[in-house]
Amino acid sequence: MNDRIIIGRLENVDLPELAISQLTARVDTGAQTSSLHVDNIERISIGGKPGVAFDIHPEIHNVDKAVRCKALLHDVRKVKSSNGMSEQRYVIKTPAVMGASEWDIEITLSDRSDMTYLMLIGRQALGERFYVDAANAFVASEQN
Repeated sequence: MNDRIIIGRLENVDLPELAISQLTARVDTGAQTSSLHVDNIERISIGGKPGVAFDIHPEIHNVDKAVRCKALLHDVRKVKSSNGMSEQRYVIKTPAVMGASEWDIEITLSDRSDMTYLMLIGRQALGERFYVDAANAFVASEQN
């Protein structure tokens, strides 16, 4: 039996542990990993474990508003961006909510200031949970 949920090319995503709600994300099946636009990344220690602190701009139309977040460091990976350049990126793992679905997602932290959307959802996050209807947007968001 197939329990995959249909989502659109754009969806609203909540990242509750980062105090982010209704962030419009672009679904990109061409990207392996998900990515989130952040500023001022710094390595920190959280309870003796490696972590990162960073600023998120939760409102796409108000870049002056920033929220300082911190998360445990899940990994550091070499990622090739859409422009063909490779760079080392910090990876965090955090719960994500899209429509009625909630699951843990790995997110690379990067500068997406030159991109239209602050978050990109890649294949790794989509897994075997979703089918993407590229002709529509906010399919899962409207079902909830």
